[in-house]
Amino acid sequence: MKLLHTIAELRAATAAAPAAPIFVPTMGNLHEGHLALIRQARALSGDSGSPVVASIFVNRLQFGPNEDFDTYPRTLQRDAELLQAAGCDVLFAPSEAELYPEPQGYKVVPPTELADILEGAFRPGFFTGVSTVVHKLFNLVQPRAAVFGKKDYQQLMVIRNMVRQMGLPIEIVGGETLRADDGLALSSRNGYLSTDERAEAVQLSAALRAVREGALAGRAAGALNVARVAELEAQAMATLSQRGWAPDYVLLRRQRDLLPATEAELSGAEPLVVLAAAKLGKTRLIDNTEV
Repeated sequence: MKLLHTIAELRAATAAAPAAPIFVPTMGNLHEGHLALIRQARALSGDSGSPVVASIFVNRLQFGPNEDFDTYPRTLQRDAELLQAAGCDVLFAPSEAELYPEPQGYKVVPPTELADILEGAFRPGFFTGVSTVVHKLFNLVQPRAAVFGKKDYQQLMVIRNMVRQMGLPIEIVGGETLRADDGLALSSRNGYLSTDERAEAVQLSAALRAVREGALAGRAAGALNVARVAELEAQAMATLSQRGWAPDYVLLRRQRDLLPATEAELSGAEPLVVLAAAKLGKTRLIDNTEV
């Protein structure tokens, strides 16, 4: 595996490849969920000659003023070893000065109806930071496909919509969320949890399952409506709060745009997703499950 730190090195490496890359962007501090995306990219490459390119870059633009940019774990040597073992061909790990040699005045601002709800409501500007760095990385890597995890469900949708509206010739592939044996979604931020918090953290996925099961039961009985959805959401929020969490949201939404479903859609076959974000101690976790 080639470990590259400059844009010139990256462009030379991809230009020499027989086919356009399959790309997996990350912020490092990798876990098995990231490695599963690399293996998925490897499978997509097949015999095409497309190299699997990963990036590691902790993107300042997507962190708020009170978030963990300075303390976010940087574990490049370990990450590089894991990526090589998983089948990555090229790791692009630029410095901040390399990727942002001047203040990034030009930014990609996603539409408010998607970017300012859910995560965007609690992390203003987050999806502008994500969209800007991903678009820039796409321009540098020039991939034919890119793989993003479904754990960041809203982010995946933002990127898919950006690629479609910008006319970028990139297939966006979603990777299923990997979970620990107890159901906790794998996340780099799980490392912030104390032993007791780690044992409690599984309750976030339990809250999602409760809403999902309630929605499915309501549909089967012909009784899923807006009022019942609000009741399921409130029950999940209350349960988390009673256990010492500080929940931001637990919401049942349409998969296609993350907006609330209508009465007709709830009683029909509209694909839905339950999304949640909550703080446990000092650690904020997000998760989701499709219905």
